[in-house]
Amino acid sequence: MIYFDNSATTKAAPAVVDTYAKVSERYWGNPSSLHNFGEQAFNLLEQSRQQIADLLGASLSEILFTSGGTEGDNWAIKGTAIAKREFGNHLITTEVEHPAVHNSMEQLKQLGFEVTYLPVDENGRVSASDLRSAIRPTTILVSTMAVNNEIGAVQPLAEIADVMRDFPKIHWHIDAVQGIGKGLHDLIFNDRVDFITFSGHKFHAPRGIGFMYKRQGRTIAPLMTGGGQERDLRSGTENLPAIAAMAKALRLLLDDEAAKVQRQQEVRLTILNHIKTFSHVTIFSKDLPVFAPHILCFAIESVRGETIVHAFEEHGIYISTTSACSSKKHVESSTLQAMKIDDGIATSAVRVSLDEHNTLAEAEQFNQVFDELYRGFAKLR
Repeated sequence: MIYFDNSATTKAAPAVVDTYAKVSERYWGNPSSLHNFGEQAFNLLEQSRQQIADLLGASLSEILFTSGGTEGDNWAIKGTAIAKREFGNHLITTEVEHPAVHNSMEQLKQLGFEVTYLPVDENGRVSASDLRSAIRPTTILVSTMAVNNEIGAVQPLAEIADVMRDFPKIHWHIDAVQGIGKGLHDLIFNDRVDFITFSGHKFHAPRGIGFMYKRQGRTIAPLMTGGGQERDLRSGTENLPAIAAMAKALRLLLDDEAAKVQRQQEVRLTILNHIKTFSHVTIFSKDLPVFAPHILCFAIESVRGETIVHAFEEHGIYISTTSACSSKKHVESSTLQAMKIDDGIATSAVRVSLDEHNTLAEAEQFNQVFDELYRGFAKLR
């Protein structure tokens, strides 16, 4: 089996699964309990938090645990809207965000907030000048992804940061679910960003766990109220086994990160250089560093994306249409629509997404299967 769908989810690392099991067996006390067994659980919780903070160059108080990227995005957006509603009602995001961001914005519109969606260019990237023009006196939040989950476009975060420095009171949230461990740390953790959201299952941690970076001094309202966990910002008994496992997964991910990124670039380039020679293939994910090292999106003319996915599956190669969140709903790529790609091509788009375990041998096998399928698809044209 060749698994090229890592942007949808990654396989939990064996050492991470081992940590999850050991914590489940040994530390089942509630971290909020006063007895020694609860104190042991609390200490492990904070050790995990400190490990994540140290790995990312943050402070312990800036790391808050969530159930994943969707909750993190909802929290950053709605929590800001609630906390800053007396200062304004205008939010800015882009036309190519994940549904967790887009649908949060749409829900807030129903509650009276105003939302501006920034357009993107032919590479799926926004313009910092467009952002500057969109900011109003009532703007309270800007939300931009780091890496697009459908085509891998890296947003111009350095340029956006330059704009945001001129508006220090506006919250800036980055959805970095697809950006962790991809050599983009300095872009994402810049000196202006306020909130950054991450999802554990995108980097070999268990599903149902994630975390959010919240800059010290920034105010956000809780969405989950109750017992006061996470400094009274996100109530609910902490998922300690998953948190400890996620800390382990992040440490493993960032160990020798540059070499891992280089391998993904080489695998991606091997496939890209091969398929771009075919006349009826359209490439949406082009050159680095405008595009991330692990995502390659392309289309084969006149062949629907799901047909391509299942054809590769018959050869033991697993890819996806452009977004796992919309593939079973047969929803066309929102990113390609925003890029004004013709519907006839957009419906043919598929995504190859890599991790550090994929190899050049797998890329070569993919290319061989691609050749065979391309010849067969000729009948559809």
